[in-house]
Amino acid sequence: MVLEITIKGFNMKKIVLATLLTTAITFALSLGETPKNVILSGENGSLVSGEDWNSAMLKEKVHLLLYVDPDKKSDTEKFIDTLEAKGYNSEQFKLVAIINLKATWLPNVMIEKKLKEQQKKLPNTLYVKDKTKFLVKEWGLADDSSNIIIFDKEGKVIYTHVGALNDKEMQTIFTLLEEKM
Repeated sequence: MVLEITIKGFNMKKIVLATLLTTAITFALSLGETPKNVILSGENGSLVSGEDWNSAMLKEKVHLLLYVDPDKKSDTEKFIDTLEAKGYNSEQFKLVAIINLKATWLPNVMIEKKLKEQQKKLPNTLYVKDKTKFLVKEWGLADDSSNIIIFDKEGKVIYTHVGALNDKEMQTIFTLLEEKM
């Protein structure tokens, strides 16, 4: 049974359907599943070095992937500082920071320069540029936000979070990382 309500030209059935579709897209990465393989290359993006980035790389180690709008950097700063202070073994754990360049008004040249500096400062972190919101489209990640995704050693999603982290959520992530390494 479908309930259809029309109020002054607004069809609630269409609004509810649109909401459900948007929600399905937002949660495109399912826990326990390996997302479809994607490659950031050419006009879509790349590693800071200019080489292609392939999501097939998210195996063999536990990977924590941050997909971040540069304007929302503050959502993850405290978390990143705490993560770095923990000094996890790079043989068991890899941090991948993908920057959503299309989500900001800041010039790409400025952000790319900063990413190159960060890559030199933190060589165990893999910095990636997404120039066209490619992962927003392909994986359904939240746009104009901070996405945190943890992959196990087989490349399966074991944790997702969108937005700023509170202390309890940070502790949950650290506990999960330590259990899976």
